[in-house]
Amino acid sequence: MSQNDRAYSEKRDYIRMRLEAAVTLHHEGQVIPALCIDLSSTGMQLEASSAVNVGDKVRVDIPSDHAELRGLETQAEVVRVSSLDDGRQAIGLAIISMG
Repeated sequence: MSQNDRAYSEKRDYIRMRLEAAVTLHHEGQVIPALCIDLSSTGMQLEASSAVNVGDKVRVDIPSDHAELRGLETQAEVVRVSSLDDGRQAIGLAIISMG
């Protein structure tokens, strides 16, 4: 079952943590600076100057500010895209794996 097939209510069963952290979006060989707006155990929302489409697979690197704690790397699928007034995109991602 794809992430799009899950019931809306199930998607909202997870707590979202407001993050607003600088991250790096990797898409089709491009390295794109992005802002992570929120994060949950199953997904995240980014804002970026990108041209991703629903169904695209991407990687997101979330750096750590602490030397003792390594950053987080996620593989994700784009499940929602909307255009922002400034020409950037709001991107909803379903996390496939974390490492």
